[in-house]
Amino acid sequence: MNTIKLFSMIAAAAFIMVSCKDDKKKVNTISETVNQEFSDANKTMEKEIKIIPIEHATAVIEANDMVIYIDPTGGAKAFENQTKPDVILITDIHGDHLNIETLNELDTSNASIVVPQAVADELPEKFSDQLIIMANGTNKELSGITIEAIPMYNLREEAKNFHVKGRGNGYILTINNQRIYFSGDTEDIPEMRALKDIDKAFICMNLPYTMTEESAAAAVLDFKPKQVYPYHYRGKPDVSDVEKFKNLVNAANQNIEVVQLDWYPNEEY
Repeated sequence: MNTIKLFSMIAAAAFIMVSCKDDKKKVNTISETVNQEFSDANKTMEKEIKIIPIEHATAVIEANDMVIYIDPTGGAKAFENQTKPDVILITDIHGDHLNIETLNELDTSNASIVVPQAVADELPEKFSDQLIIMANGTNKELSGITIEAIPMYNLREEAKNFHVKGRGNGYILTINNQRIYFSGDTEDIPEMRALKDIDKAFICMNLPYTMTEESAAAAVLDFKPKQVYPYHYRGKPDVSDVEKFKNLVNAANQNIEVVQLDWYPNEEY
């Protein structure tokens, strides 16, 4: 083999090696760009979900140009700075969850109202065309979100008549790949402890009606939501110790973020 031919072969091999390295760099760069775009998209989706505490068990969710009211109470005044609802979820028949006066005062003309049968039985006829009745364990796709009706009931013998199994609904909302759980009024029931892949959990705790701080924390530690929001924690006369709940959760699992929102702007509650 002459020198010129050998040199040409070496040069060609070197060119191929450099080209392969360049292609690999390009592939890596594309991969990093795609991964970053997915990461940015996920962060954007998370930011699109806004949780607004109103009072006690009442909240507003804003996501994807949709407005969801959870257990609206407090009259129109409580919602004077909020956009009118597209969806209303009601968990149970008690006055801190079902408030017909508030529903009458609000503009609910374009809203679907998701309720258990016991709530439907209490509502005036004028709302009948808007009702979506869900039993425990059922699912519903509505305006781009998935709604799951979760059991909520009491376990303690002395409290069983407060919330009878099958009457009320907790709800899981799946919005932008996030699963958001509202417990409604419940104790630490097996159905709650068995929940999976919950991003945000709104957990009640007030005696004598629902849970102690200890039972609420024990349930949360079982199903391990990414974030837990204590709500519905003031009763008459008992007021739950949210700081105690937080300490119980984080002493056992520091990966669960306990988020405290202002659920009681009216201290007279």
